[in-house]
Amino acid sequence: MSHEVVEKNVGLMAILIAIVVSVGGIVEIVPLMFASATTQAAPGVKPYDALEFAGRDVYVREGCYNCHSQMVRPFRAETERYGHYSVAGEFVYDRPFQWGSKRTGPDLARVGGRYTDAWHRAHLHNPRDVVPESNMPAFPWLEENKLDPESVQARMQMQKDVFGVPYTDKQLAAVSEKLAGKTELDAVVAYLQGLGTDLKGQR
Repeated sequence: MSHEVVEKNVGLMAILIAIVVSVGGIVEIVPLMFASATTQAAPGVKPYDALEFAGRDVYVREGCYNCHSQMVRPFRAETERYGHYSVAGEFVYDRPFQWGSKRTGPDLARVGGRYTDAWHRAHLHNPRDVVPESNMPAFPWLEENKLDPESVQARMQMQKDVFGVPYTDKQLAAVSEKLAGKTELDAVVAYLQGLGTDLKGQR
């Protein structure tokens, strides 16, 4: 088949492009699905507890990933600023992934433990109270919104049933107790404080 025939037939060209992209995608993606480094948790990595899980949901709902990435690239400038580069095994319990690509704000992959809970609370309530030049929006309503334990428990159960996240029946039964009286602000702070601490054995 000559190039001229393909280039003059848009439909044929579209079909051939689809075939090439599909084969290329299969060749690159399928092997990763069977590689233990990408499908098994890295040493020390545990599923989110109930409060962190709820905080992650709020993080996603508020669109924090639009300005913050959660993936340290394996370059010297990255690792000097943020810490150890990200490894696939860190993200086996993340659905959807929060890698992101835009950094209006700093990467958060290793933010856990860098600041106190009080700092995070103040920063989320009004970022300019702690970082005067910040252009991050404030999230004061998080302190007022109470968590819904039943909804969190149902989502954790779904993660276990559909994706095989190893939550125990005891953990799921304790969700209501763990979240009693907690706000969305408490949850987001817990989520942020856990980011990147698994590899350091801090969580």
